[in-house]
Amino acid sequence: MNDFAAALRRQHHGRLDMLPYAALLGLDFERDDSEVRLRMPYADALIGAPGRLHGGSIAGMLEIAGLAAVLLALPDDGRTPRLRPVTVTVDFMREGVQQDTFAAAEITRLGRRIVNVSSRAWQYDRGRPIAAANINFLLDWPG
Repeated sequence: MNDFAAALRRQHHGRLDMLPYAALLGLDFERDDSEVRLRMPYADALIGAPGRLHGGSIAGMLEIAGLAAVLLALPDDGRTPRLRPVTVTVDFMREGVQQDTFAAAEITRLGRRIVNVSSRAWQYDRGRPIAAANINFLLDWPG
């Protein structure tokens, strides 16, 4: 997780190969001052039902977008907590088609032990998300 946090803080774009599932999905990111946007390039391996992205790949992307938002919101003091998803609720709004998919997340509450995050995934129009997730992470700080 420390490699992931370091890459997000030091780079404005790049691949997320340091996380095995992100590497499997082919995720890359672009960061500006307000958010981290992930991109999952379309690949035949991501298909579930014919012509549709598998829901697990979309849900995984939403969770990783949430992780990225949390890591950037935490202080850069050399201590990184272990982030444990406590609750992940995904709403699928429309089918994911055979094209690149994007995701971003925002923190709705950042506490000392629990972080609440809202993630959205879209394809051709950010205003028409294909899926959304509400995620609660437990922050397990090193002793």
